[in-house]
Amino acid sequence: MNAKAYYQRYSYNVLIAVEAIFANKIKSLLTALGIIFGVAAVIRMLAIGNGAEQEILEQIKMVGVNNIIITPILPSNQATTNDQKSAAASDPTQQQSASKTKFSKGLTLLDAESIKEIIPTVKDVCPVITFNYSAILNDKSSPIKLEGTTNTYFSLFDIRLESGTLFNMQHLINGYPVCIIGNNVKNVFFNQEDPVGKFIKCGQIWLKIIGVIEKRSFVGSGGGTMAVSGTDNKIIIPVKTMLLRYRNKALIRADQVEAAGSDADAGKAVATIEDRNQLDQIIVQVAETPTLTSTAKIVGKMLFRKHNDVQDFEVSIPELLLKQQQKTKNIFNIVLGAIAGISLIVGGIGIMNIMLASVLERVREIGTRQAIGASRKDIVFQFLAESTLISVSGGLIGIILGIALSKIIQSMFDIKTIISLFSIFISFGVSVFIGIVFGYLPAKRAAEKDPVESLRQ
Repeated sequence: MNAKAYYQRYSYNVLIAVEAIFANKIKSLLTALGIIFGVAAVIRMLAIGNGAEQEILEQIKMVGVNNIIITPILPSNQATTNDQKSAAASDPTQQQSASKTKFSKGLTLLDAESIKEIIPTVKDVCPVITFNYSAILNDKSSPIKLEGTTNTYFSLFDIRLESGTLFNMQHLINGYPVCIIGNNVKNVFFNQEDPVGKFIKCGQIWLKIIGVIEKRSFVGSGGGTMAVSGTDNKIIIPVKTMLLRYRNKALIRADQVEAAGSDADAGKAVATIEDRNQLDQIIVQVAETPTLTSTAKIVGKMLFRKHNDVQDFEVSIPELLLKQQQKTKNIFNIVLGAIAGISLIVGGIGIMNIMLASVLERVREIGTRQAIGASRKDIVFQFLAESTLISVSGGLIGIILGIALSKIIQSMFDIKTIISLFSIFISFGVSVFIGIVFGYLPAKRAAEKDPVESLRQ
């Protein structure tokens, strides 16, 4: 038999399979439902997983490679309440114990400078002080986050300027009233104007704008240990400007000390004294990745000694935390993908069951085809083509449904989804494979029917 005869023979078998599918549209659709939802589930789950992974990678990029974050915490060995103080005053033993309570001045600018000078594996250090203020200009007022830091902050977090320049040495050393504003601040107060060279009032201080930060599209966690936060609603000033012109929490006024020693407002005054951390964060950049963990340990030990053996700070490595989070999400995505893949198996079993029932219903058709010369291969190919076409069409519909659901999830629930070609190919390939595998048994059973017995039914 030549190639043309083979083509005509097998194309005829495919045509019969197509006619059988269209003759039973509802049954064919119900048969394909398992494949449709299975493929859609795999694409949707992998899209959510890819979106989560991309967000973590963006966070890692934002916190910077090889960064260590040092943040102040409340020390566990401090007795601050009035009850504890009165108990210490009445009991000589407790009074002696209270007098031995170690004092720490908290996280200071001197700590940041010492880390950079003493530890050789440290590449750069960036102090950060943050306060919530209101920016005011031309009868407009808007809440902003005022952040005191250095130029290192911009390189550590890959922050670029849309216009203007960074702080110069005079700004940083002398605490000049200059600032770099975020994109939202520019839009609120200056609209389409160029704000560089103009002034904006923050708190009671007029600040000269020397730069505007480029808008960043990333939306992640709100900061904390990870130090991942947007810059659009920030006004950034030199750290010395913050300490000299706004607030230096390391300085305790005489009235606060007097209030702490008296009964009136003692609790409030003590709380103010305890909040003596000059800095809200110290960001340490390590020169080489292999030394990241060891440097973090050295930094912790050094600060512990400088703080008089008081553990009033926390040292964390954001990149390691984010990578651990990524690993956890990857495991979670594999589990979700496996669960979604089970629905494909269930869909394949559904195809097999429907095709087996179809074989019993079409016994006379099988016998007639065999009687007029169809071979067992023709019967196998006919039913195999039918199951494969159902799974292929179900896979295509599932791809469309999966993409649509991913887009709906992203728009309605604000969950980032990324549809990859890999998820489409793997889900479609599995659906076709399942159609062939689970369609073979019914096709084989149909081909084994005795034509004489089939014609009698």
